[in-house]
Parts: sequence; C-alpha cells; structure tokens
Amino acid sequence: MNKQDLRELASDLLRSANITLNGTNPWDIQILNQDFYQRVFSQGSLGLGEAYIDHWWDCDRLDIFFEKIIKADLESKIKTRKWVLIKLLLARFLNMQTKKRAWIVGRKHYDLGNDLYSCMLDTRMNYTCGYWRNANTLDEAQKNKLELTCQKLKLKSGMRLLDIGCGFGALAKYAAKHYGVSVVGITISREQQEYAKQNCAGLPVEIRLQDYRDLNEKFDRIASLGMFEHVGQLNYRAYMQIARNCLTDDGIFLLHTIGNNVSTTAANEWINKYIFPNGMLPSITQIGKASEGLFVMEDWENFGAYYDKTLMAWFANFDKHWEQLKNKYDDRFYRMWSYYLLSCAGMFRARATQLWQIVFSKQGITGGYHPPLRELKSGNEASIEVIGF
Repeated sequence: MNKQDLRELASDLLRSANITLNGTNPWDIQILNQDFYQRVFSQGSLGLGEAYIDHWWDCDRLDIFFEKIIKADLESKIKTRKWVLIKLLLARFLNMQTKKRAWIVGRKHYDLGNDLYSCMLDTRMNYTCGYWRNANTLDEAQKNKLELTCQKLKLKSGMRLLDIGCGFGALAKYAAKHYGVSVVGITISREQQEYAKQNCAGLPVEIRLQDYRDLNEKFDRIASLGMFEHVGQLNYRAYMQIARNCLTDDGIFLLHTIGNNVSTTAANEWINKYIFPNGMLPSITQIGKASEGLFVMEDWENFGAYYDKTLMAWFANFDKHWEQLKNKYDDRFYRMWSYYLLSCAGMFRARATQLWQIVFSKQGITGGYHPPLRELKSGNEASIEVIGF
C-alpha cells in the first residue's frame, strides 16, 4: 500500500475510536512525519512507541488516546505480522526469565537512578499501585495500600515476613515499624538494595540482593508486591512451589500483581524493549494453574482502576520535577517515560489490565479467612469501616 492508502486506513481506524488525525481534541494525534503510517503498520506497538520517541507524532493527552484505542480494540483490527506470531510461539518454549536473565530488568529499569524514583514516587517510595479509597493524595493512597496489605497478612509482633521483590523497602519498613515483625526483603536491583538498607536502618530488616529461586528458609508470612510480573509463565509453578516451601504450615502468602484479562506468553513489544525487559503479565488461569494443589485461595481483590490514578500521579510528579531531572536524562528519555506512564494509565482506565491482591494459605484457614472490613451496606443505609487507615 502507498502512503495515501495507509493514511486513509489509519484515519478510518482512529475514527472508529473517536480520534481524528491532526484534529483539535486533546486526544487527537498530530502527525509530524508522513512515514509514520508505514512504520506503525509494519512494526505495530513497537513502531508506534518508537515513532513517538522520535517526534514523528504527538498528542496532548496520551492517556486518553490510549484509553480510546484500547476500548475500540484497534489492535485486533490490524492483521498480525508473521514474525510476531513466530516470536509469540517461541515465548511458549523459551524461558526469557531464567536466573541469569532475571537480573536484566534490575539493571535496565530499577537501577536507572534513585533520583528519578524519589522525584516520581510518594514519600515512602512505593513503586506499586496505591489504594485510593478514602485517599486524596498519592501519599495517602500508598499508606492505605501498605496498611491494607499488612492487615490482609494478619501480621503479629514477633512474626517473620518475607518480602519478595522488596523494591525500595516501603513495605518492609512499614511492617517492621507498625507491626513489630522482622523482615527479609529480596531484590534484583543494586540501587533498590542500597536505598532500602538506608530506608530501613535501625529496624529488624535485612535487605538482600537475591533471586527468589535461591530462597530456602521458613517465614510466617510472605508478601510479593509488583514482582510476579517479572517471573514469566514458564516459571510460575516453580515460583509458587518456592513460596509454599518457604511458608510455615499456618502461614499466609499475599500476591500483589498486575494481571491480564487473557492468557499470553509475551509482553507488549515496546514495553518489553524500553521499560520492563522480559516482563509478562499473568492471567487468572495462569495463576490458578500455577497455584493449584499448592495453596488454598482465601481472597482475591481487584483494584486495577486505582492504577490509573497512581500512574497519573507519578506522571504529574515526574513532569513537575523534569527541570531538576533533565540534567541527567535527555529529551528522548522524557518522551519515553511519559509514553510509558500515560499509555499504562490509559490501559488501566480502559480496564484492559487489572491489579490483583490474592491471599493464599497452605492448608486453608480454620473457620475461614476474614479480610479487613472496608465497606458494609445494609438495605438503603451504608456505613464504612476502614481499619487502620
């Protein structure tokens, strides 16, 4: 197809999502290079993202743009390229998240610089979805998330907690300080380890640079917030087996993960190349298969809609501090990082991806598991009880 044909095809597809080429709405895209159409139709999501970084197109509200194209399911209307199908097929059998490869995302993403994350995140340095019920600010939402997580784990003083993928130590510090537990946190990021050690200084917290596959000790509780997205479908079962082996018989395991509505074997190409190498989002089916026969699922909560607000708050912080950050990070990084945060916000707003907190026990909790009470309704009356928030 020639450029004019490709332009007309793109215009028709975008119009079905209520987006106009070079239109006046903030979600309309402005084409700055006429080779844009060939690049996107030949390279898909990777070409779209790279063209944005290269200033081939622009959009005032990327978050709304992505919300609209995802809701319109434009991807399914474009014929999948043969080499992408081959790549997806290979991902079924090639383990992209081996012990050796697991450290790549640490170096390329989490080690970008603590200056970047301290400007973008909340004051406690949570790099996972906040819990926005009864919260007006990012700090409040992240405190709510930590409190909710600790209550779901039913932490008690003297317990030993394992934090798989501890990040900058937010949960470890909160749990040790407010619940009197000792914590072992593991991460594959040297920058995170350094920050978390300082963050948790003076508390019974040990922060290790360690792969989860090297764990072999017992804990009363296990939490994993925002790490399972790096495990990969060929390792899900092994991950669950390790969690079971490390959990005491009466223990509780909380898994906090982004999730896909459908099962896949590979991540978005652009996200995989530029943001989270070797990442992959699990589905309900994949988590169920991986945990079957190993755990009893006690509770499953979805607050994926809150990731939209979290990502928009992160972008606002990032954008506000760009004058401070641009001495280290260039214009291409600004566009790449903005594209990452805002496209993901649109994805969660469109409810194409979810955020799950799943509570597991090894043998089933006697008398049943009772999650923290948050909202009780009786007839036409409603009362809210928020524990510890």
